[in-house]
Amino acid sequence: MQTILAYNRRLFPIQTIRQQAMALAIFDLDNTLLGGDSDYLWGQYLSDNNYVDADSYQKANQDFYDQYVAGTMDIFEFLAFQLKPLADNTPEQLQQWRQDYLQQKIAPIMLPKAQALIEQHRAQDDTLMIITATNRFITQPIADQLGIPHLIATEAEQINGRYTGKVEGTPSFQQGKVARLHDWLANNNADLKGSYFYSDSHNDLPLLELVDHPVAVDPDPNLNITATQRGWPILSLR
Repeated sequence: MQTILAYNRRLFPIQTIRQQAMALAIFDLDNTLLGGDSDYLWGQYLSDNNYVDADSYQKANQDFYDQYVAGTMDIFEFLAFQLKPLADNTPEQLQQWRQDYLQQKIAPIMLPKAQALIEQHRAQDDTLMIITATNRFITQPIADQLGIPHLIATEAEQINGRYTGKVEGTPSFQQGKVARLHDWLANNNADLKGSYFYSDSHNDLPLLELVDHPVAVDPDPNLNITATQRGWPILSLR
């Protein structure tokens, strides 16, 4: 049985956007494969459980999210905020919190249609990858649950097994996603022939413009306009 997705406001099988086997199939994570934002929800989880000062943290978390939506967020300012709880707590405590967070915040926003899309590419022997601006501490277990073996995420610096609160290397955000992907391609003797990238966000335009098959997934208003103008497929996993 073919999996059916909403595509350009009509129903088409996933195979209609398929042209070449064994390609690199890249997925954004937040608001694409997930029905929400894992970064934002981590902040909500910390606030809900009073692991941080709830009022001030929630306000800052919302402010940064609004800036992300608007395309005005300074990624380094955000990471200084977002990585601080990792530095302030022990690895053991963080592991416990993360397990609770995955159950409380992530399990409810897993999307069956997203898993079906992933499985469609897996069945075609495509190389599966998530590229996300969210840090690896949050996203690695989500990628594992989705069965996606390759993850490019923002890396939180660690020294002697403890997070420092600093970012390591280039954050995989906007043009940084392109830079990190090029590094991965060089290290893995791979290329972008026949490649796909699925994203909801106009922040991902640099990478959408790079691949052979850009696909807008439940796109934000700006990306919806761009995708419509350029004739890119638009689909919904909600």
